[in-house]
Amino acid sequence: METRKVQVTGGSTYTVSLPKEWATENGIGGGSVVEFHPEGDTLLLTPQRDEEKVEGTLDITGLEGEELMRAVVTMYVSGFDIVTLETAQVTAAQRRTIRDATQGLVGLEVIGETSERVRLQDLLDSSELSMHNAITRMRLVSTTMLADAVAALVEDDDELAADVVQRDDDVDRLWSMVSRVFRSVLRDPSAAAAIGLDRETAFDYHSSARQLERVADHAAKIATHARTLGEPPADAAEALEALLAEATDIVEMGMDALLEDDPERATELANDARQRVVRIDELARAADDTIRELEPQQAQLLGLVVDSLSRSADYGGNVAETALQNAAPKP
Repeated sequence: METRKVQVTGGSTYTVSLPKEWATENGIGGGSVVEFHPEGDTLLLTPQRDEEKVEGTLDITGLEGEELMRAVVTMYVSGFDIVTLETAQVTAAQRRTIRDATQGLVGLEVIGETSERVRLQDLLDSSELSMHNAITRMRLVSTTMLADAVAALVEDDDELAADVVQRDDDVDRLWSMVSRVFRSVLRDPSAAAAIGLDRETAFDYHSSARQLERVADHAAKIATHARTLGEPPADAAEALEALLAEATDIVEMGMDALLEDDPERATELANDARQRVVRIDELARAADDTIRELEPQQAQLLGLVVDSLSRSADYGGNVAETALQNAAPKP
């Protein structure tokens, strides 16, 4: 760490010198323009750069299926605006996987193809992407998925179960977008100004979005089990629905606390949500006791459903914990 003494010139202008090594490394000299980004009592300084597209190239030789799809998602989340995927010969299977990957990512499109490469570009500006809107949408979709998954199980509705599984892609798409924006905020303070959030709030939204993505994953798991299970007995269905109601309430309360502007009210909501996580254990045990007497395979699968609902409540409790930290007095 280096320190500098502030000078006052002209009676009203405060000046401070820049470390020479830092200035040289960042191409700053006489006449260069720098940007200041205030965040509370912190002032971030960055070189002013032209708004150029960030390009990246990835060799996809030997990458297929899930591994290739994950590579595309990683380049997107990492913040590249233009991605060139190249190899000696792009196979038909690779092209299909790349197109499937782009369809699952907000703003990413194929803009060029040859036999040796596929070129992708993010066509959305960061200022057009709202983390607040994204997590609000994730909240709605994930909690609705959870309710529909249990309904599909209780009512033995395979069509509804299949629809729940498909909706998991929508949540994954939003999660990748939130991750991309969050990483851009970490790298570039001007990105935070563009989306209207400080970096601490962006972190809270990102960590909470991760919890919602996990809720959606468990909803999809429940829906998958629902397609192989028959309609459960009435007492088991009642126990699962009670567990669902409590888990959903905890997620909703955690999100209400996170998005609440009044710190006192946010703290109250978050503490209530955290306390209700304890009740989940009681409901889970009651559900387990109810399904234990069923046929072994059915009991096992229903036990996995109970576990998914319990974990969803825990994720809601994690959001509440983030809300508590956000509402706490700042040092």
